Amino acid sequence: MITLEMMPPIMFGGLVLAMLIGFPVAFTLAAVGLSFGFLSIHLGFFDLNFLQAIPGRVFGSVLSNELLLAIPFFTFMGTILERCGLAEDMLDSMGQLFGPIRGGLGYSVIIVGFILGAITGTVAAQVIAMALISMPVMIRYGYNMRYITGVLAASGTITQLVPPSLVLIVLADQLGKSVGDMYLGAWGPSVFQVALFAGYTFLLGLFKPDHVPPVPKTALTLTGWPLWRKCLLGIIPSAVLIFVVLGTMMLGLATPTEAGAMGAIGAIVLAAMHHKEFSNTGHNILIAGFIALGIATIIGIFLSEGLMVKLCLAVAYFAVVWVCLEAVRIPDLRNLIKQGYETTMRITTMVVFILIGSTCFSVVFLGVSGGVWLEHLLTSLPGGVWGFLIFINIFIFFVAFFLDFFEIAFIILPMIAPIAQKILAPVVGPDAALIWFGVMLCVNMQTSFLHPPFGFALFYLRGVAPKEVKSSDIYWGAMPWIGLQAIMVVLVIAFPITVTVLLDKPLNVDLNKVRIEVPQIDLPPLDFGPPRKQ
Repeated sequence: MITLEMMPPIMFGGLVLAMLIGFPVAFTLAAVGLSFGFLSIHLGFFDLNFLQAIPGRVFGSVLSNELLLAIPFFTFMGTILERCGLAEDMLDSMGQLFGPIRGGLGYSVIIVGFILGAITGTVAAQVIAMALISMPVMIRYGYNMRYITGVLAASGTITQLVPPSLVLIVLADQLGKSVGDMYLGAWGPSVFQVALFAGYTFLLGLFKPDHVPPVPKTALTLTGWPLWRKCLLGIIPSAVLIFVVLGTMMLGLATPTEAGAMGAIGAIVLAAMHHKEFSNTGHNILIAGFIALGIATIIGIFLSEGLMVKLCLAVAYFAVVWVCLEAVRIPDLRNLIKQGYETTMRITTMVVFILIGSTCFSVVFLGVSGGVWLEHLLTSLPGGVWGFLIFINIFIFFVAFFLDFFEIAFIILPMIAPIAQKILAPVVGPDAALIWFGVMLCVNMQTSFLHPPFGFALFYLRGVAPKEVKSSDIYWGAMPWIGLQAIMVVLVIAFPITVTVLLDKPLNVDLNKVRIEVPQIDLPPLDFGPPRKQ
C-alpha cells in the first residue's frame, strides 16, 4: 500500500524515468502529473475538485502573466541581431585592434561575446557566428587549437548571464522577483566572469606565449583612425540599444515588456543600418531622428515638457518608421524578419507548453505534500546554509547534463525556491535572498552548454569547425573554461556582495514606532433642527 509519505519520492523518481524515454518534456510533465493525480484520487489523498487548481493556475499564472510577454520580444531581438552582420563587423574590428598583442584575438572574442550577449541573449548563433569568423583567423596565426575551441565556446555562453538574458527573465518570473533587480544582481558576476576569462588569456600569454601569439602588424588591413572608426561604429549603436533596453527598465521608465518591444524595433533599425542596400536618404533621416531624440531628452530633463518635445519625438518616431519600411523593402532583411518571427513563435510556444506541463506536475506534487518532503530533505542537510548551497549547485550541475535551462527553471526551481528563501534570508536579507540564489544558479547553468558529453555549445562548434579540428580538441578545450565558471560559482557563493552590491538596500523600519498623524479638521456643528422651508 502506497502511503502519502511515499508519494513525493515515487513521483519525483517517476518523472526522472519518464524523461529518460526522450519524449518531449512538456508532455512528459503533464502526463506524469495527471497520472499521479488520478492515482492520488484513487488512494484518497485528495478528491477530483483539487485538480481544478490546474486550469486556474494555467490561465491565472501562465497565460495571464504579463512578464512572460517579454520573452517573444527579446527572442525576436536576439534572432535579428545575431544574423544581421553586426557580429562579423565587431569581430573584424576588435581583432585588428587587439591582434598585435599576445592573446589579442582571444581578448577580441571575449569582449565581442560580452557585447553580443548584452544585445542578443542567445547562445547558439553567437557561438556559430564567432566560430565561423574567428576560428580560421586564429588557426592561421598559430593559436593553440584547444584554446581556440575553448574561448569560442565559453564566450558564447556569457550571453546566459549578461542582461537582458532570457534565462534571467524566466528566473525572475519563477522566483517572483523583479526583472530589473535580477538584471542588477547579474551585472557583477557577468563582469567578473569576463575578467576571469581575460585573466586566463593573459596568464597563458605569460607562461605559454606560443599558445596565443600576436598577429603580425603587416597582416592588419586597418590602422589609426579608420580602425577606431570601425570599432566605434559597431560599439556605439550597440551601446545605445543596450541603454534603450536596460537603461529604461532600470530607471523605471519602462516595464520589461515595453523595454523588450523597444529592443525589437531597435534590432530592426540596427540591422537596416548595417545593410549595404540601406539608402542615403534613410541614413539622413535616421541621423535627424537621433538629433531630435537628443533635443527632446535635453528639453525634457532641464525644462518642462511642451510642444517642442512632442515635435522632436514625432520626428524620432517618423525616422524609426521610415527605417522599418526600408528594412521591409530590402529582400535580405525582409527574409531575416520572417525568420525572426518563425524562431520567436517556436521558442514562445515551447516555453508556454513547458509551463503548462510543469503546472500540472507541481500542483499534484504539492497536493501529495511534496513541498514538505523536499523542505525536510534540504533543511536537514549538514552544513546549514553552505551545505544547502553546495548540494543544490552540485545537483544543478549534474542535472544540466540532461535538461535545458528552461526545463530546470520550470520544473526544479518552483520546488526549491520557497526553501531557498527561508534558508538564505538570514544571510543577505529576505529581499535579496532569491536574487542571490537565482544569479548563482544562472552562473551554474552556463556550464550546461560546455560540459561533455551533452554541451550544446560544443555541438554547435563541432558543426561549423573545419575537418582538421578534432572532437577531442573541442572537448578538452572546454575543460579550463568550465573550471573558470566553477570558480565564478564559488565566488558568488562566498561573496554575496558580488550580486547584492547594486541592489537597493532594505529599509530598516521599526513598525512599532510608526505614527500616522491625521490633521484635525474643524467642521461646523451639525444642525438637528426641523428642515427649513424653501
